[in-house]
Amino acid sequence: MQDVKTLTEQLILEDKLQKKTARVGIVGLGYVGLPLAVEFAKAGFHVTGIDVMESKVASINKGDSYVQDIPTDELRPLVQTRHLRATTDFSVIAELDTVNICVPTPLRKTKDPDMSYVVDAGQQIAKYAHPGLLIILESTTYPGTTEEVLLPMLERPDFKVGRDFFLCFSPERVDPGNPIYQTVNIPKVVGGTTPACTEMGRLFYSQAIQTVVAVSDTRVAEMVKLLENTFRMINIGLVNEIAMMCDRMGINVWEVIDAAATKPFGFMPFYPGPGLGGHCIPIDPFYLSWKSKQAGIEARFIELAGYVNGMMPHFVVDKIQNALNNQTKPVRGSHVHVMGVAYKRDIDDVRESPALDVIHLLQQRGAKVTYTDPYIPSIRIDGGEELRAQGAETVANADAVVIITDHTCFDYETIVKDSRLILDTRNALKHFKDANIERL
Repeated sequence: MQDVKTLTEQLILEDKLQKKTARVGIVGLGYVGLPLAVEFAKAGFHVTGIDVMESKVASINKGDSYVQDIPTDELRPLVQTRHLRATTDFSVIAELDTVNICVPTPLRKTKDPDMSYVVDAGQQIAKYAHPGLLIILESTTYPGTTEEVLLPMLERPDFKVGRDFFLCFSPERVDPGNPIYQTVNIPKVVGGTTPACTEMGRLFYSQAIQTVVAVSDTRVAEMVKLLENTFRMINIGLVNEIAMMCDRMGINVWEVIDAAATKPFGFMPFYPGPGLGGHCIPIDPFYLSWKSKQAGIEARFIELAGYVNGMMPHFVVDKIQNALNNQTKPVRGSHVHVMGVAYKRDIDDVRESPALDVIHLLQQRGAKVTYTDPYIPSIRIDGGEELRAQGAETVANADAVVIITDHTCFDYETIVKDSRLILDTRNALKHFKDANIERL
């Protein structure tokens, strides 16, 4: 039976959430935090975004969006009606009823989790935490983070979780650039440190998100995200290995996959590519691998898939080199033009993009590299010289063109017509039969 203190704080927060008078806070206003803030503001809550970057705060307070999935026309009315504002001042947490942590959780070069952003956010929240506050971590991390890292920072003898405050984990499931599934209609998983915490998290999200899935605790919720992305990473690793096998045996891997996908059960198509990119798939499985090693378990599938996927940029560059050799041209001194450097089609994000690795490897072999990407005006590889995007007409001057990101805006017919040699790593040219096309 809940004690009076727990029930009192829970009932007060429940009432605020149901009446939409709860003051919502979001720490971290990137591709996860800003869409979440917008959805709660659209649902009628007054939302305060907190970010250490003054440029982001200034942009939001002017009503200008810097996140591709949030149009400025959608953001600006929410700012004008004061349903959404941003600040760099963490002391506002003292006035809030809920706080979501949406900060980065990168890997170090040793593939160990970097929890510094979560720790910094947790320490700031702890300074201003007060009775009745609901705190939810959304940053992707390893199982146990919420209880092992956040909880000790927040809990005190006179300030107990599940009684005085509520602590949950809810994995972000944002898919940048997806026009169908966005924050509001992607089911939200949430697990709390106590049953009361889980119920508060479920009630909170149900005010703005269409479907909420409550699980038994934070560790289950943390593991959900890692399973989702490890599943994808391992299957992509498998199909990348199949692609390398098919290449050696002269078999069209794309035709193989399309035919296999006609089976109505027991098969789900995954597709090869030049390597993994983005904020989740190349990173999240290694959180699980790191944690499992602490438990004395070797994550062999994860490590092997990571190795295969990591070799794909090398495989692509080898394919370019062999194709040039067949035309009696060395890589050194050749002009290679890259079509697309974003990590996936139709977005403006280069995080972990395999294009960066391909360009770096080509430069190491002496190639002159240029690129076209309407979403990415410039890139810098490993702190080297800045490359600026060129027009698609550059393909006519290149010795070889490699399609890394299959943006829908590219004029593939013209690219095929104007190019001397093309390596297509995305099957973007599946309907073209020209002799100058090499395929992954």
